[in-house]
Amino acid sequence: MNTPTQAHLDLLIHTIRTTPIVDHHAHPLLNWENQTGKYPLLHITSEASGDAIESATTSLAHLRAVRQLSKELECVPSWENVVAKLEAVRLDPNEPEIWNEWISRCLEGVHTILLDDGLDDKAAVEDLDWHTSFVQSPCKRIVRIETVASDLIKHLSAGEFHDVERAEAIVRDPAKLKEFWENLAGSFDNAIKSAIDDPLVVGFKSVVAYRTGLDVAGKEPTGDAVQPALKELVKKFLKVRTARLEDSSLNDYIIHRTATLIRDYKGKNDDEDVIRKPRKPIQFHTGLGDSDLTLAKASPSHLQEFIRAYPDVPMVLLHAGYPFTKEIAYMATVYKNVYADIGEVFPCISKDGQERLLMEILELCPWSKILWSTDGHWFPETYLLAILQIREAFETVLCGYVLKGQIGWRAAIVLVQDLLFRNANKLYHLGLDFPEAQEVASRSLTTRYPNPSRDLTLLQEFLNNTIEPTFVQICWNDYTALQRMRLVPFRKFTSLLEAGRSTDIGITKAVFGMIQNDYLIPSSSPTGEYRLHPDFSSLKHGPVAGHISMHGEFREQDGSPVALCPRSLLLRSVEIGSQKGLGFLLGFEIEFLLLERVESDAVMDRYTALKTDGHAWSVSKYYANPKINALLKNMVESLAQMGIYVEQIHAESATGQFELILPPYPPVQAVDTLLHTRDVLANLATEAGFKLTLHPKPFARACGTAAHMHMSISPEADAFDAEKVTQHFYAGVLKHMRAITAFSYSNAASYDRAQDGVWAGGRWVTWGTQNRETALRKIEGSHWEVKIIDGLANPYFVASAILLAGIRGVEKEEKMIWGDCELDPATLSDMDRKELGISQMLPGSVEEALRALQEDTEMVEMLGGELVERYVAVKQFEGEFLGKMGPDERRLWLMERY
Repeated sequence: MNTPTQAHLDLLIHTIRTTPIVDHHAHPLLNWENQTGKYPLLHITSEASGDAIESATTSLAHLRAVRQLSKELECVPSWENVVAKLEAVRLDPNEPEIWNEWISRCLEGVHTILLDDGLDDKAAVEDLDWHTSFVQSPCKRIVRIETVASDLIKHLSAGEFHDVERAEAIVRDPAKLKEFWENLAGSFDNAIKSAIDDPLVVGFKSVVAYRTGLDVAGKEPTGDAVQPALKELVKKFLKVRTARLEDSSLNDYIIHRTATLIRDYKGKNDDEDVIRKPRKPIQFHTGLGDSDLTLAKASPSHLQEFIRAYPDVPMVLLHAGYPFTKEIAYMATVYKNVYADIGEVFPCISKDGQERLLMEILELCPWSKILWSTDGHWFPETYLLAILQIREAFETVLCGYVLKGQIGWRAAIVLVQDLLFRNANKLYHLGLDFPEAQEVASRSLTTRYPNPSRDLTLLQEFLNNTIEPTFVQICWNDYTALQRMRLVPFRKFTSLLEAGRSTDIGITKAVFGMIQNDYLIPSSSPTGEYRLHPDFSSLKHGPVAGHISMHGEFREQDGSPVALCPRSLLLRSVEIGSQKGLGFLLGFEIEFLLLERVESDAVMDRYTALKTDGHAWSVSKYYANPKINALLKNMVESLAQMGIYVEQIHAESATGQFELILPPYPPVQAVDTLLHTRDVLANLATEAGFKLTLHPKPFARACGTAAHMHMSISPEADAFDAEKVTQHFYAGVLKHMRAITAFSYSNAASYDRAQDGVWAGGRWVTWGTQNRETALRKIEGSHWEVKIIDGLANPYFVASAILLAGIRGVEKEEKMIWGDCELDPATLSDMDRKELGISQMLPGSVEEALRALQEDTEMVEMLGGELVERYVAVKQFEGEFLGKMGPDERRLWLMERY
């Protein structure tokens, strides 16, 4: 699985924070007059009641709610201040708009609400239309079946005016009781059928868990079985004027009748033809509830016999079944008609508990069977806290899963959108369109989303009880390909995360306007500051003992991308390819030269070639030098400990020259890994007493040193004709090859290596199958090698230029006008080259390459004019500086730095 970048995580986080919500289970808010006094505000995080609710102030859920509400209300974080601020909002009769604004904030992000309006007296709560005024689409009803039955019993037994004599006759006379039962059964059926027909009703709900428990009988009770319970209920009604259903036979009956009517009911279309209507779901309260509930009987596993009896009736198990979460995960997994809701626990349990619960449900249950709801009720703050906390839990859990490779970042985006919107939209037949803006936003994000809590978790998991490092390196590669970094003491770094603060670092805007010795180009200035954000997905041990390191991405103060940042350019290039259905793998060859250090002030040259016995390409004689043998062994083993597994290592042609081959990775990870590996190798060589250099041509008579890049178009291109995509892609690369050379051969020393006949890729714009004398070598399928790159190139720039050129080639269906060159193109006649479409030579100098870049308007447009202008200015300034040196001084100066 491709390792995600910070940009991928930002896309996921953006989706989590902005996906609209179909709140499929909630309750109406209390109306203005009932907002204070009727229910304690402590109910927003607790199911306790009476004296027990006073203890809620010492729960983790309550303390978190105080922190979150005080932030929203901009008050000191204490419960007393939160209550005072909310009372001021609610009670000011002269400022009703403040109340409405607060409700709008609390319901922000909710697209529609499916309201169970059977919890309270209708006079105490706001109606459906009122709720609709605060969301994007009309709210719908969920009909509570126990309330329907209770209302019918009260009405049919005593009537609207509480006819006591009629009720007493039902109790005394079996015939009256039977008649009452028949009327009740018929009326209940009619009420459910009417609800099935009602477009405002999208589902039903049962609170049998609160009454007689979820151990519902597998068969519908008969009338004879129900009538004795009905008689007792009427007796109770005569005494206390309530008709709460507390007998299992009566409760089981209304549940079975509802399921049967849903299963069998058929309606009519506009032409009066009988049709089967989509079945509306039944929701069941499970698990967590107030003290009126017997918890053992609220376990959703009790419903299995009932579920099996109605395999075609959709059923939703509410509230995560907490603490029986694994049971609802199992049941939603094995029964096609069962769905798991994970509401109410947000905000009623702690943050850690919520994250564990989310992991528990996902460890077994397909996400297509999971829905989320606020279970908002009475107070608007219940909605607000639930929404804030589910989004936080998604960030922590899903980003962790993505980084561990348990789910791809694109799949995680789909998961979020399904759980919050699409699953409920489909199950309740709402017919809502997923907002188009969300589809676009999930692919074109430009905002950085720091998340210290997530980052701390990632850091702790990365270290996994290893020895605590001393420093954290945050690295970047500048316009001269010089690797730079900032060191942060590990304890300072972790203290920032533990305090919930971001770990980004302020860096002068001159960072992209300087050369290797920190001289600024004339157009650059030391004023202004970027923020360097570490990308935790690039975490690696090293490159030296006691250090861990990450690559960073430059952002503006507001979090937007910096157009001049090389790593951001590659991230953008990859995303452009992804939008076209193209993914890529890159693999780098690191050629390096080991030199002896000369410890003498008497000579200018600080480095000399190794003394070896007949060093040559792929020979094994270097084993005779125990220091070299030990160093190469240490390199491979050290990299393996960092999770970088070398594929091959062998001697190259020049004395002391070796090639180390890295595995293929997605582009950003490949370049990050390349730069980290180079630092590791250089430090290990120094520790062993050697100097490692990437200089392209340190010795005039020896073979040059390159940094070849292998690439292939990954399986995302399966939807296309792979062969055509490959041809169009590499045709685009060849079309822009001269401009690309400005990045790949970025220094005057690069052109000392760029010769014909030395396996360096030659000097012609062309390609050939397994031809090492062409700039592009085709290996197999979409796997090609770019040979005209060396170690003085910024690999983010090179990879970006190649990817963008190739992507544009695919987009424009660029024709491959170059034929397969089987020989060294330099040895061909003009006629032979013409037949193969070989008409251009690669630039012969940095100056020519920069002109080619500036003249390639399409490449400038793809890269960004500001970036190209800055790059050219830096390279010209660098060239002027180096041009004042003599050849030996310049060679030594570059070897010291690369």
